[in-house]
Amino acid sequence: MPPWLAALLLGLGLLVMYGPTVVDFMRGPWRGDRNSHGPIVLALSIWFFTFNARRVMGLKPPLPRTPQPALGWPLLVIGLLMYAIGRSQEIALFEMGSMIVVLVSLALIHWGGAITRRFWFAFFLLAFAVPLPPSIVDAVTQPMKLAVSWAAEHVLYSAGYPVSRSGVILGIGSYQLLVADACAGLNSLFTLEALGLLYMNVMRHESVFRNVALALFIVPVSFTANVTRVVILALLTYHFGDEVGQGFMHEFSGMVLFLTALMLIIGVDSGLRLIAQRLARGRGVAAA
Repeated sequence: MPPWLAALLLGLGLLVMYGPTVVDFMRGPWRGDRNSHGPIVLALSIWFFTFNARRVMGLKPPLPRTPQPALGWPLLVIGLLMYAIGRSQEIALFEMGSMIVVLVSLALIHWGGAITRRFWFAFFLLAFAVPLPPSIVDAVTQPMKLAVSWAAEHVLYSAGYPVSRSGVILGIGSYQLLVADACAGLNSLFTLEALGLLYMNVMRHESVFRNVALALFIVPVSFTANVTRVVILALLTYHFGDEVGQGFMHEFSGMVLFLTALMLIIGVDSGLRLIAQRLARGRGVAAA
């Protein structure tokens, strides 16, 4: 069977299998604030799979195709069992998580370990779309919301606005704003982390210093973008009223969040490039 035909049949099979899952998740787990990052991460993962496939096909010499059915088939059985249990018992972690296991197993069966390893980041990125148990989300989200609320309060106070805070509730003027999961929870952090890691992998810097430093900066960049979103919503509410702050502009601020994060990542990367170049000049080698 030609490779392109095998890939087409596998794609159709996965679409039939996981298409209903994605539709159900859009109506269920991904619809709430906690997991609303799921569709964005899934779209990023699909794009990166195609991007990396073109990159792998363009390698000279091409990677060897060495199928590993002894490892792939048992892994496929595990993935199908996870899917069956997750789908029948409505366990989101198993149902969506099985997609990663199934994809890895199919890659091993048809293409082997060398090619599968080239897609490790695509599989890792897809893991961000898997809904986590509520107990884990609650444990991690609350400190994050408190930190974002505290930072937003101090930014607004420094700008001269009448602002107060009680836990995760900000008071500005006559209005009160609840810093909810959507503004400072795992959903936005996961999406921004995925965006930052995707940027790193696409750019593929050869400088170890630049890669490590940028990876470390992703978390503070995500935090800063979240604080920016909360400050913008607070200012909109203060100047134009609650209907504007909590209406269309509340949803639009999500785009501002990601644009802010992307600009910060590019800005940090540009600064790191200059530092890496200076360090490289000091060692007498070319910087990435």
